[in-house]
Amino acid sequence: MDKKNAPIAITVSEALNKMERYCAYQERCHKEVMSKLSGMRLIPEAKEQIILHLLEHNFLNEERFAKSFARGKFRIKKWGKQRIVRELKFRNISTYNIKTALKEIPESSYLETFHELADKKYASLTEKDRYKKKKKLIDYLVYRGWENQLVFDKINDLNL
Repeated sequence: MDKKNAPIAITVSEALNKMERYCAYQERCHKEVMSKLSGMRLIPEAKEQIILHLLEHNFLNEERFAKSFARGKFRIKKWGKQRIVRELKFRNISTYNIKTALKEIPESSYLETFHELADKKYASLTEKDRYKKKKKLIDYLVYRGWENQLVFDKINDLNL
């Protein structure tokens, strides 16, 4: 192997500093941290040592990550609970932490956001065929993770 393609040796303390900055920048889950550490080509013992350090010094906290993720995706991307749960499960977050995270979303603002999003999308649809318009609205809301019952109740309210 020539010098250009040789892996750059990184010490455990350098990796630890990088991971502290990585976790301090924004909330991270264990899966993201493990993925980042895998890219550093460290021995398993070093990875374990770094993870333990991050947990002990509160750089890595799965519950805090889940809460922050749920609040952010709901508030900014207007995701429904089903999409949030699916994404958290993909990141290997425990069921307990997922339930705790969903409590961060007040029911009143959840429903208010849903109705605003549905009304806005309905108004923006230019489809003339009412069945196609109905399908587009349903697909949009379900993809964003809103519960089927909420979606179909809204469709009935709009008389589609």
